[in-house]
Amino acid sequence: MTRAVFSRDDAGQPPVLFPAYGSTVLRAPRHAPIQAPQTVTETTGPTAPWERLMGAPAADLTTQAGGVAQGQRIIVTGRVMDQDARPVANTVVEIWQANAAGRYRHDKDQWDAPLDPNFTGAGRVVTDDEGRYRYVTVRPGAYPWKNHANAWRPAHIHLSLLGPAFATRLVTQMYFPDDPLIALDPILHAVPTPLRSRLVAHFDMDTTQPEWALGYVFDVVLRGRGATPADREP
Repeated sequence: MTRAVFSRDDAGQPPVLFPAYGSTVLRAPRHAPIQAPQTVTETTGPTAPWERLMGAPAADLTTQAGGVAQGQRIIVTGRVMDQDARPVANTVVEIWQANAAGRYRHDKDQWDAPLDPNFTGAGRVVTDDEGRYRYVTVRPGAYPWKNHANAWRPAHIHLSLLGPAFATRLVTQMYFPDDPLIALDPILHAVPTPLRSRLVAHFDMDTTQPEWALGYVFDVVLRGRGATPADREP
């Protein structure tokens, strides 16, 4: 086990109540939070190789189901860091997303878009000694949601990161820089204006592979100064 002492710092994080994002009205706490003392459960985490706990990494989401997934193939890479820009090694990065048509492989997603039999939409990688991660997937499509009239979510990829202690888990979303729906999305607009750019990946020619896949870079800061805004989606 590793021991980590940290303080909670929510500066710049989206509020739990943001009326434009309708479901927060029902989900937000109605009373002030109660401060609970940190115990060994919050300040420690496993040091054993993640493969022993979670199985082998699944870094290529395009080839998991026996065939090749449909859509624009992309490579996403980046670094996971702490508030002092130090790399966070051996961190699990879990990935889930809609397919290229904007549909999740989930029983509750029944909108009129095709399912891809060769795409599960789920993956998992582990950062190296320099805090770097890399995975291959397809660019997800936009999809409708019922927050307001004619509402569409921009293309995005969900990420869950497990830091050096159980309480340092971060769930967030990565967006794409050329998406016009970003300007209309209440979930992203719950994040304070100066910090929204932290949720948008940037296109990178050095990551792009000729005649194979476009490349994007998305760095993540787990906590404290410069922290990547958290996901308030249920």
